[in-house]
Amino acid sequence: MTVMIIGLLIFLGVHSVRILADDWRTAQIQRRGEMPWKAAYSVVSIIGLTLAIWGYGQMRLDPVWVWQPPVGLRHAVSLLMIPAFVLLVAAYMPSNHIKAKLGHPMILAVKLWAFAHLLANGRLGDIVFFGAFLLWAVFDFRAARRRPRPLVAKPSMAGTVSTVVIGLAVYYLFAFHLHAWVTGVPVM
Repeated sequence: MTVMIIGLLIFLGVHSVRILADDWRTAQIQRRGEMPWKAAYSVVSIIGLTLAIWGYGQMRLDPVWVWQPPVGLRHAVSLLMIPAFVLLVAAYMPSNHIKAKLGHPMILAVKLWAFAHLLANGRLGDIVFFGAFLLWAVFDFRAARRRPRPLVAKPSMAGTVSTVVIGLAVYYLFAFHLHAWVTGVPVM
């Protein structure tokens, strides 16, 4: 579990710079340039995420059970992941009412994803992994709400419908075809 925790600290740490040191981040971007900042940020993020995922996989080989979730909670996870995928897509789709209304739909998607997976996983490593993401998302959302809202293209019904349809399609693809391959765990 040590590797997973180190990976989480690196990944969520770099993603917390804007929460904890936004002025420093801005100064670094001005000093070094936006592209070098993004390159360094991406490399550190990939290293952290790789370590977290690899450590998570290792933790699953020798799990420490904290509680045994009821089987029915798996259905709750499946239901909660539908809006999570729609929110994730809304973060990147132009001209949708979801992003215009919420401002930070990707952070809300991470909150839903982490909370849903905490419901259905009772191993200590799962609680640490998903709990870390949930805690980070709570603080990141609070910090993001204090910053000026990003400019969003004028929302349209077509943009919103497209966002929902694509979100549902991505949910279907991931839940029924990719989840087991990516995580080693079938959805049901």
